[in-house]
Amino acid sequence: MKRIVVVLFILLAGMVNVSKAQTLKFGHIDIQQLIQVMPERTTAVEDLEKTATELEDMLGTMQTELQNMFTEYTEKRETMSDLVRQAKEEDIQAKQQRIETFRMQSEQQLQQKQQELMQPIIKKADSAISEVAKEQGLIYVFDVSSRVVLYQSNQSIDILPLVKKKLGIE
Repeated sequence: MKRIVVVLFILLAGMVNVSKAQTLKFGHIDIQQLIQVMPERTTAVEDLEKTATELEDMLGTMQTELQNMFTEYTEKRETMSDLVRQAKEEDIQAKQQRIETFRMQSEQQLQQKQQELMQPIIKKADSAISEVAKEQGLIYVFDVSSRVVLYQSNQSIDILPLVKKKLGIE
């Protein structure tokens, strides 16, 4: 009798393990779509646009100064001595170089600022995705925005609505 109970217990335990193996759950989400609707992103984009406008204004000022220098040079070139003409040409070339350096540094600064502003947003999204995945008992969550997922079954759970709810986004 004890052997029958032990055998039944072992069989039941084995069936539980088999049923668990059959209920593997997968989820998917479009992370880009999630980030697009996060309110923090709007603030980050506005901040980034403000910085970009500031840099563009400075670049525009520098280009206007260069254009004025060049216009003055072309108007007075014929009346300048060789030494003055050479000095003006060197000034114009130096200004062009400063503008190019500023342009490259501006692009780098904007990229760095974008990463700096987006990192906490991405971290928050990742955290919410992890929480929802754990709550739903998912073993994997795939990002379908990257287009790496070649097939998506209708049994895979789209967790975007759940993550939006977790983040308090309508």
